Amino acid sequence: MKRANFSRREAIGLLGAALACPSLAHSATPERLEGNAFGTTWRIVGPSDAGLARLRPALDDLFAGIDAEMSPWRTDSDISRFNASAQGGAASEEMLRVTQAALGLAGASGGTFDPTVGPLVARWGFGPILRGGGPDWRGIRIEGGTIVKSRGELTLDLCGIAKGRALDRAAELARSHGLETALLDLGGELSALGRHPSGRDWQVAVEHPVRSQSAAALLHLPDGMAVATSGLSQQSYSVGASIWGHIIDPAAAAPVQGRLRSVTVLAADAMTADGWATALFAAGDDAGPALARDRDIAALFLFEEEMALRRIETGSIKDVLA
Repeated sequence: MKRANFSRREAIGLLGAALACPSLAHSATPERLEGNAFGTTWRIVGPSDAGLARLRPALDDLFAGIDAEMSPWRTDSDISRFNASAQGGAASEEMLRVTQAALGLAGASGGTFDPTVGPLVARWGFGPILRGGGPDWRGIRIEGGTIVKSRGELTLDLCGIAKGRALDRAAELARSHGLETALLDLGGELSALGRHPSGRDWQVAVEHPVRSQSAAALLHLPDGMAVATSGLSQQSYSVGASIWGHIIDPAAAAPVQGRLRSVTVLAADAMTADGWATALFAAGDDAGPALARDRDIAALFLFEEEMALRRIETGSIKDVLA
């Protein structure tokens, strides 16, 4: 959903607390299809006879359409036109769907996920929405086929949820083309179709917050499930003892502070996993795990404490941890 520079969510998949698939390199799944979208990379891995190449034209069209609708990095996108408007206006069915999901998540998270936080992200050096007022997700509403804002200065940034939706649509497209066994990766967010050709679940590794260290955890990803991670890595900078990252705490109007380094969320769809990973990280060290427990969200929290890595597991995440 951008051109050359990383957005706050795209960078998560590529750089910070991303999910890797080390088992694939030595597995019986030699066929893969790869490409670029939203300023990051996508990959599909499947059996040797999957015929993945037939999916490329449809996937390229799918991702190009989503980019044209919801990339805040493009001045000609639908979302950029909305941001520049005084009152909002008509929107595509897909943008309405993603906006509705974002507003629902804002309410469910008590505002830790806020799709109007774009100007704050840019103010701290991480995003493209340079103009706009303070965050106020309650000032955005959907009326029929339109998205309306209560103040002209309000803007939308759907990067915290739109990439997950793009992955869900890619998985739907793959299934519609007859693909029954595959692992889809879009910038580090993953979705499983079927099981690994060996008969087991697909396995993915949660990257250690310290990139020189080995994987922090191994997850089994069942058929139809998706996983996403939010965290700190190269999309951050240090000021004294503080680390300032790209994920903003809307209440503090500043990057999240504390010992929390990543949150990995398992869900039945990637859009949900994507959004909640951001919301739980933005909630912080204490409120994040409390919110996950309250909402029964399957999540793995990683904290950096002195020389050790502390883990908190919530919901059913324990059922998929190796």
